[in-house]
Formats: sequence, structure tokens, C-alpha cells
Amino acid sequence: MSNFKPLFIVFFIWIFSSCKDIIEPSIENKTTQLLAPSNKSESNQYQVNFWIEPLEDALYYRFQIVSPNFDSINKLIADTLITSNKFSLNIDPGTYQWRARAENGSSRTNFSSAWSFNILLSSITAQKVQIKSPANNLITNQSSITFKWDRIFGADNYRLQIDTANFIDETKLYYNQSIPGFQSILTFNSDKNYQWRVRAESTTEQSKWSDINSFKFDHTPPLKVILVNPVKDQQVVLPVSLQWNSVSTARNYKLYIYKSDSTTLYDSTFPVLLTSTSYSFNKGLTSERIYWKVSAVDEAGNEGEASELRSFIIN
Repeated sequence: MSNFKPLFIVFFIWIFSSCKDIIEPSIENKTTQLLAPSNKSESNQYQVNFWIEPLEDALYYRFQIVSPNFDSINKLIADTLITSNKFSLNIDPGTYQWRARAENGSSRTNFSSAWSFNILLSSITAQKVQIKSPANNLITNQSSITFKWDRIFGADNYRLQIDTANFIDETKLYYNQSIPGFQSILTFNSDKNYQWRVRAESTTEQSKWSDINSFKFDHTPPLKVILVNPVKDQQVVLPVSLQWNSVSTARNYKLYIYKSDSTTLYDSTFPVLLTSTSYSFNKGLTSERIYWKVSAVDEAGNEGEASELRSFIIN
């Protein structure tokens, strides 16, 4: 009897947690609290970092920014829904108000009280460009990549630099061009790790460099997969364990299983993408011949040459 109470408590906690996973808690009566920029703040930095207090059971946060205020809106600056409780944006000099609310799939809080802030006119030398895409540490096999960044008030052009040696020697950069707009589309042919950054420029001034983001271009497919088990034309009993060798650059393996004509996929579940080097197959009829092959897929999405097409017979 002495263990009954602790066990009951554990059971109650488990039931409560399970119900919470199934029934999403309402946040309708909770309050969203702003943290920064503080009310009536002033800054000469055009990049503004918005920050609210995280709210339990919230999945998203909606940020709204207007000029000059919500009672007399002349311009909507942002109305965005994000999963983080932090949000950054480059904003022109002026007077603004902002507010936020928390949301989940079934409920949302009221908007917070609106806080005011002023962005003071300043030299672009005090500013820093905010880069948007491609995402940092992207790995891609797409040769055409679009680079995007936010505008800076007072800038005439933007200098985009791309390097493969982290800008150690600026006289030997992979790419170094002045661009009038806020994006550039470039084509890559060499499998390498690249770094990129942007700064704003006017006829007399230059901003600070943006953060340095990296990406990897990889269009080399993985090596060919070698099948291990079952051997060619082997008679098997279900379930049969299909096995193949590992490939060093593979992130996934694509398993193709075909009917006895060797060309029609067995059903709509194939090809199936796997992380392991085996698969338990438990379909088919006695005396049915089934064909299979496997290919490796790397992190960039390149699919390597498929293995031999091999068959087995269900006993």
C-alpha cells in the first residue's frame, strides 16, 4: 500500500501530459509581453531587433509594425507570423509603433499594448546590412542561387562578395560586384564551400559588412550501392530482410521494389526513402518473383547510380 500514492501520482502526471499532447491548451486568456525595443525608445541603428516574452503553449508569434501609430496608420511596415519570439528588420528613419500576440493552432492571445519607438536619421556607416537568403549553412545541388538582403536607407548600391577562403585575402575573392538592387542570381559550377556577405554603399560612405553566411554547392552524386541480401534469385520466406552496403556520402537510401515484370512499382509506397541499410519486406504471394534495387541520396539531394536490379522468389 505504501507504493500506491507515488504510483498514482506518476499515473496522473502521465495522463495529464498525454491529454495535453492530444488536446491543445488554450492561450486565449494569457498575455503577450513586449520586451524590446522598449516603449518610447530612440536609436540611430536602422536594424531593429524585436523581442517578446516566450509564452507557454504558443506555436507562433505575430508581429505588427506601423508608422506612425495604430490609431493613425500611414504605412504598414510588417505583419508577419513566425515561430520565434524574436524578429529583426531594417527600418527607415521615422516614428513607429509595434505590437505582438501569441498564437497556436486553436487559439491566440489579444495583441499586447502598442509600444512606440523612433529611428533617428544617421550615416550609413553606422548601419549593418541584414542578409535574408540563401539560409546559412545551406547545402544544395541547384547551380542557380538567389542572394537577397534588406535595403538600407541612404544606400545607392550594395556590394556582394563571395569567397571560398573566408575573406582572408580580399584581392582573390570568388565574386566581388556592386549591385543596384536587393538581390542577385548567380550560377555555380564547382563543388565547394562558399561564404558570402553584403555591405551598403553610397557615393561617399560604406556601411558595415553583414554577418557572413555559408553555403555548400554539391552536384556530385554518391557512389553506386551494392546489394548484400538476399542473393540473386534466392527463395525466401516472408518477411524478407533486404540489405545493402553503406555509402559514405549517403544521407538516405531510396529503395525501389517492382512486380514480376521488373518495371512496375510494387505499390504506391515505393520507392521508399530510408536512413538505414536494410528493409523488412512482408508483402507478396507464394511463388511470386519480386525485383528490387537501391540508390544512395546525399545531403544535397543528389541521387547516385542505382544498384543492380536483383530478384527473389517468395517460398
